[in-house]
Amino acid sequence: MNNSTPIFKTWVPEWLIRLSILFLLLASVLLFALSTADGSAAAGYYGMAPADVQFSLLIFYAAIASFAGVERRFFERIVTKDYLLICILLEILIAYACYHTREIWLVFTFRFLQGLVNCGISSICLNLLFGRLKSEDSREIGYTIFYGMILCVSPVTALFAAPLVENFEYNTLYKAIIFCFLPSAALLFLILNRVRVLKNKPLYQLDWASFFLFVLMLLLIAYVLVYGQQMDWLEEPIIVYSILGILLLFIASILRQRSMKRPTVNLEVFKYRNFSIGIFFLVILYLIRGAFGLTTTYFITVLGMDTLHANELMIYNIVGIIVGSFVAIRFLIKQKLLRVLWISGFALLMVFFLMMCFLFTSEADAETFIAPLFLQGLGAGMVMSPIVMFIVSSVPLSMGQSAASVGVFVRFSAFCLSIALVNFFQLYFRGVHTNIMGRSLSLLDIELPERLRMYQSALAGRGMLKDEAAKVATGLLSKSVQKQAFLQFCVNYYELIALLCLVTMVLIALQPVISRTIINVKDKRPAAAGF
Repeated sequence: MNNSTPIFKTWVPEWLIRLSILFLLLASVLLFALSTADGSAAAGYYGMAPADVQFSLLIFYAAIASFAGVERRFFERIVTKDYLLICILLEILIAYACYHTREIWLVFTFRFLQGLVNCGISSICLNLLFGRLKSEDSREIGYTIFYGMILCVSPVTALFAAPLVENFEYNTLYKAIIFCFLPSAALLFLILNRVRVLKNKPLYQLDWASFFLFVLMLLLIAYVLVYGQQMDWLEEPIIVYSILGILLLFIASILRQRSMKRPTVNLEVFKYRNFSIGIFFLVILYLIRGAFGLTTTYFITVLGMDTLHANELMIYNIVGIIVGSFVAIRFLIKQKLLRVLWISGFALLMVFFLMMCFLFTSEADAETFIAPLFLQGLGAGMVMSPIVMFIVSSVPLSMGQSAASVGVFVRFSAFCLSIALVNFFQLYFRGVHTNIMGRSLSLLDIELPERLRMYQSALAGRGMLKDEAAKVATGLLSKSVQKQAFLQFCVNYYELIALLCLVTMVLIALQPVISRTIINVKDKRPAAAGF
């Protein structure tokens, strides 16, 4: 960085600098979950299956995670202002291309390209933002704000998308995201001086081989965990070949990093005990967090809420995340009772899942879920950033980039695994409960003919012919059975997640090293793939 010229123009107030960076960072965060903001609308518009919608999100994530190691070299070589302009122009062009396409393979391609460019934008924002945070306390606050924002990405994106999807076609979201990028990017470009934020290094000997190995492995992991369930796992040859490909790519990646003089990922990070402990609890947190999406699905499919109102309820979850993040900051600044903070956070998450087990019913008032949603956000906010900072503090500064790369891989894999577990247990539990209820329903049951007559009378009362009413009544009964099976699945799965929270609390209690660890994030910054 040029010491004679400041990064930002001298006339710009500090609050405007930070605000412009945060707004651009928020736009890049919104882009992450845009493809799944309304899964049913996306599936209907593109003619996708629900699994395709999930895969489009994971393609974006895989691009960010794999490109993070290579991207830093571009950031170091190109002047920051020019790099920002290149990234923004590319992001807008790709979003415009997404707006005009309906081909599934093109959607996947453009989402991958969006991920690559988004990695650059996130890197610029985080380096600029953390460059303004000089004291240790402000760094901790910066980490907490950033990862709090990551926790809010799904409900915030859904709130952003819901009114647009209700009133326009789904592709309008990509036009809207362009207008989110433009004002903040233009403002940031205007107030930046033409200097380098990072030390200038020549752009040669890029480790493209590691990048390609990494991205292929991540895409195969996403493919197996998303499509494996519907293909009956090992019954399908392509799943078997994909799993073999993952193993071969994983071994090849490790051998390559070990053989390199300056590896992209230094595997020595695993020699630090605290690093492994933090990674383990981060995986658990992502598995727990992945189960939360069932709550929104329940609001829409069972209670019949429209997408907008279902996501408006998530505002209480966002408030909980903000409060939880504030509590985490106070604990981190005081540098003590970290283990108490983690146990308290996971305890609140366990309370949420147990409460929902009793609240999953066919009919309920929206107000009933305000307290549980707040508690879930409170618990997640209390543990997310402390776990990340625990991981960051566990390795020397020289290994920070390697630790970030490993963390990105683990977060991506845990995120994919959470989707796979939900899909697997949904099929398993719904099948079990549907069979049980199907066997219990027979013409000998006293209530069944009465229920069918009730449906027929209601339909006939609305002007439907008797024969048609009889057919539709049978369909309504089948739909009722499916709804009850889904409710039972939600209860069973949330019971498992509550048990996982309890086991996690016990494991944290058995690790006194957590409270003895000093959180030190001085001169360290979160990875661009912080998602």
